Amino acid sequence: MGNYLIIPIAFVALIILFKFFFIVKQQTAVAVERFGKFHSIRSSGLQMKIPIVDRIAGRLSLKIQQLDVIVETKTLDDVFVKLKVSVQYVVIRDKVYEAFYQLEYPHDQITSYVFDVVRAEVPKMKLDDVFVKKDDIAIAVKSELQDAMLDYGFDIIKTLVTDIDPDAQVKSAMNRINASEREKIAAQFEGDAQRILIVEKAKAEAESKRLQGQGIADQRREIARGLEESVEVLNKVGINSQEASALIVVTQHYDTLQAIGEETDTNLILLPNSPQAGSDMLNNMVASFTASNQIGEAMKRKQSQKDAGDA
Repeated sequence: MGNYLIIPIAFVALIILFKFFFIVKQQTAVAVERFGKFHSIRSSGLQMKIPIVDRIAGRLSLKIQQLDVIVETKTLDDVFVKLKVSVQYVVIRDKVYEAFYQLEYPHDQITSYVFDVVRAEVPKMKLDDVFVKKDDIAIAVKSELQDAMLDYGFDIIKTLVTDIDPDAQVKSAMNRINASEREKIAAQFEGDAQRILIVEKAKAEAESKRLQGQGIADQRREIARGLEESVEVLNKVGINSQEASALIVVTQHYDTLQAIGEETDTNLILLPNSPQAGSDMLNNMVASFTASNQIGEAMKRKQSQKDAGDA
């Protein structure tokens, strides 16, 4: 019968032995109470406690934790906006007692401070400033939380404003404003481009006209030089200036008729083609030159007489 009792006794002893020891995981702290009163804080590893006398009151993670808080508030320009504030915090190793016993719900405490700071800071800003100064809001939240939670055993590592979500109608209006502004800028660029094209086109046309005029002037200069040389050559062979001029006019007249006749797709042009036409043209030119010379001589004599009378 004694053998039968050994097994139950060993089993009970084994259970009691297991009650003496417990394991604490890495980055974890355990609060142990004795007869309902705080006794000690145990860190990671194999730990021992007295069964029935001691009990594990709770476990606290020593890892960095994150709490996301969504706050809805109103800006200075009366726009309702939702801000998502992420708070990264950690339990201070030397203040595990305060973190475990002084705050029953630390998440609620942190959330309350976030709400208080955000609703104090954002109403001072316009909506555009909220986007620009979101880091200032995060710094203000961290400063307030750091001072408040340090006594409770929590260290605030960092606070981030991770999302700013205005009302849907406000976002739609902002998108329309942005689109209109971009269309305005695009229209300005297009206008500038058109203006540049017009200016450059005008400059090109002016340069073309200048070069065309210069070409015509050079052409006429070369024609005059050629006529002068032709007259000199004809004078050397005993042909006077008037006869030389008549010969040149007749020659150019027939050269013109030949050039027009070579073009198969030219418009119809009626020109006199008889030698008499060239002679008439020359006579008219000579008469014009003679009349012009006579008028010039008369004006010179009149000016000379006037100058003599004044003297």
